[in-house]
This record gives sequence, C-alpha cells and structure tokens, in this order.
Amino acid sequence: MDLRVQKGASMIVLDETSATSLYMQIYGQVKGQILSGRIKEGSRLPSIRSLSVSLGVSKNTVKVAYHQLCSEGYLVNRARRGFFSQRIDQELFLNLNEKNAGKAAEARPLGEGTRSSKQVIRYDFQYGNLNPRDFPMGIWRKIANQVLSPINSRSMASYPERQGECGLRTEIMKYLHMSRGVSCRANQIIVCSGTRFSLGLICQMLKEEFGGVAMEEPGYDGARDVFVNCGLEVAPVGHWEEGLDLGELTQSKARLLYLTPSHQFPTGSVMSIRKRLELLDWAERNAAIIIEDDYDSELRYGGRPIPSIQSIDGRGRVIYLGTFSKSLSPALRLSYMVLPHPLLERFYEKFRKYVTGAPWLEQKILTSFMADGHWERHLRKVCLANRKRHDVLIRSVERVMAGRVRLHGKNAGLHVLLEFKDGSFEGERLRQAGAQGVRVYPAAHYWIHRERYPGNMVLMGFGSLAEKEIEEGVCLLGDAWFGR
Repeated sequence: MDLRVQKGASMIVLDETSATSLYMQIYGQVKGQILSGRIKEGSRLPSIRSLSVSLGVSKNTVKVAYHQLCSEGYLVNRARRGFFSQRIDQELFLNLNEKNAGKAAEARPLGEGTRSSKQVIRYDFQYGNLNPRDFPMGIWRKIANQVLSPINSRSMASYPERQGECGLRTEIMKYLHMSRGVSCRANQIIVCSGTRFSLGLICQMLKEEFGGVAMEEPGYDGARDVFVNCGLEVAPVGHWEEGLDLGELTQSKARLLYLTPSHQFPTGSVMSIRKRLELLDWAERNAAIIIEDDYDSELRYGGRPIPSIQSIDGRGRVIYLGTFSKSLSPALRLSYMVLPHPLLERFYEKFRKYVTGAPWLEQKILTSFMADGHWERHLRKVCLANRKRHDVLIRSVERVMAGRVRLHGKNAGLHVLLEFKDGSFEGERLRQAGAQGVRVYPAAHYWIHRERYPGNMVLMGFGSLAEKEIEEGVCLLGDAWFGR
C-alpha cells in the first residue's frame, strides 16, 4: 500500500494546532503525494474507517477529504472496492507548474488563500466584512471613555462573569423578546466570542449523547468545520427553495440539527411556518435538539422577520444562536446563545470553570450602547444603508445581465447567490471576473455531496462596498461574462 498512515510518523501528519482544518490537511497531503508520484496511479487508499482510526480523527473528517479529492479527479470511488488514485500526467503537471510560477494563487478559487500580486482587484464582493462608515465610532469611543473611568478599575482587574456581563445579557434578552419573539431569561443567555465559539461549546456538551449532526445541504461551511473538528458525524440534508427535506432528515437518523431558517445560508430562502412546526414535531418525536442560527435576522428589506423557531418551541428543543458580527462589527467577536432550561444544568456542569471568551470592555460598552437606545437607532441606520446597497446590486444585475442569471436570496442579509442560466461553471466565471479586476466567490464548498451542486453559481456579498462601487463592479462583470 502506497499510503501509510501512522499518526504523526510518516506520510500524513496532522497538526491539531493549525488554523487549517483537519480534513483540509488530509486532502492537501494526499493530493501532494499523488502529484509528486509518491502515490502511484491505481493505488488503493486506506478505507475511510481505517484511515480515521489510524489518524485518530472522525470518519466524517476523512470522508469529506476523500470526497473533495474525488470531485477534483485525484481519486475515484469504486463501489464495494474502495478509493483509488487517478492517473495524473506528471510531465504535463510539472511543465504547467513551471510556466505558471508565481501564479499558483490564481489557480485556486477566488476568495480562498493568497492571490497573485499581478492581479489587481478593484471591486471585492466579499461576504462577511462590513462598510467601516456604518460603525458608530463616535458613540462607541464616548462610551468606552466612560467605561474606562476609575469606578470600573476593580472590574478590569477581575475575570468576567462566566456567562457574560449580567447587564448585557439582560439587554439581549429584552431585544430578542421584542424583535424575534424569543422567550428566555437572562440566565439562559451565554455571551460568546463568535458563532464558531458557540458551536464549539454545544459540540462539547452534546457530542457524547448525539454523536452526529444533520445540517442543510448546501449549508454554512464554517459550522461544518466546527462539527468535523469536534469529531461529530455530519449528515447533509438536501435543501433548496422548497426548504429542508424532512424525509431525508428522518432517514439520516440524526437527532441534532443545525440550520439557518430565517435567511438560509447560502440560498437565502426563508423557512415557512409550516416547516418550522414540522421540525419542532420531529424534534419532539425523536428527543432531538435544533440549533437555530439566526445570524443576520435584523437585515430584512421586504417586511418584518417571521418569528424564530425558538419563539414557538414549548418543549425546550431549540438552542438559539445570534451574533453582532453582521449588524455591528465582526471584529468585536460578540455573539450569544440561548440555552433551553433542560441544557442549562449540563452547561454549568461541563463548563463550571470556564469564563466567557468575550472581552469585558466590549461587553460593557455594548451594554451601555443598547441600554441608552443607540442599538435600535444603529439598526435602523444599517438596515437602510444595506437596503440601498442591496437594491443597487439587484437593479444593476438585472440591467446588465438581464435574462442570463437568476438571483437567490434577495430582500435580506448581506449576500446573494448568482446562478448562470446557461450552465456556466463557476471556475471559469471566477477567472473571467478576476481578469477584469472583480472578485466574486465560489459556491461549491457549501456542498458536501458535490454531485448535488449544479456547478453554475457564485456568491456575491455587498455589505462592505459603496453603492457606486457595486454598480461599477457589476458593469465589469457584465463585460467579463457576457461581453456587453
């Protein structure tokens, strides 16, 4: 066998402290060995089970890595026989590598890794970053100066409260009750340093009981990375405009479900009240837990948000997640989760010596910011600003690309999913956009089962751009893609 897998000793070495996820480390090392010729053409690789045991990782970690290698043509999965390496023309690969020295970054999907310094990007439709002009810098600085007065010096010398500042949890409780119908007390709220941190805590609490988690396909890859790295088996459940496939969810046997019902990522669809009720019924019948990620519920441009799943849950089956990253600042790393009463004792037992990962200073500033009414005014401002950006993007795309694309996820959030009606593949469209100085992002990695992905979409965020930049960027995309 060409691939030996003794952990940390030979051909695959995993670094658990690395920022690169474990499945990407496996993927990268196997790919490198195939390209270098160390794994010969037609070699059979270890089974998913044996490799997971040898490396001390979950089967799902290896499965995701193998499926990625198969989708890119490095491996082939032969039914009942296993995974085998494909033929790669080494001479051709080396020649291309030499000719494209210095351009390796351009060969990767735009939006990932470093870029070629020769490619100048003028318009970046990144999802995640916000427009710095929207941040309430003056008010934030004023409150910070008040918080840093001598009266608070004792707090600066002490560890923060385990669940987060009581005052902040009280303000979040009031806000969630008014805006999302969430029913909870302040002691059910845990202040965290980002959604991934929240999910990590949940995994530690529930891993032994549940073992695996179902999530939407396509779905948020950041959550998937947390689940995989925590050793949970991930069961992708089909989802598109019609919503989550309940039959497929039932077949998965999962009793833990992560989903983004109010603005599904990345499709942007909104789950109907009928399906929300059906999911709560499923959770009750299966003694299951639903993780409801309400990540950008504030940003709706066509009517008010429909109530959260948590607000209609009368049996304590929903963990509610929220964040300030999409409406205030991703740099503050402030998020929260609302635990149902049945899980509170488990949290106290599991994390009795933990303290919140959110810094005390940011918590105190945000407490005053919300208590003094600045939060509501800020939300009105950013909703208006992002609605204008959203409307400019939609109008520009419809004008420049009329009839050639389909937009998913309109009227909410900070991104849209653009689908090419002619079936164009995202890789070519990404390269064409980059050549015109515009960066848009691949959608493929939101699918675990790549065979489900039609391959003809790109993701476009608009939260960090000015309206004029959006319009100019879309015009350049029209030139790049359709030669207007």
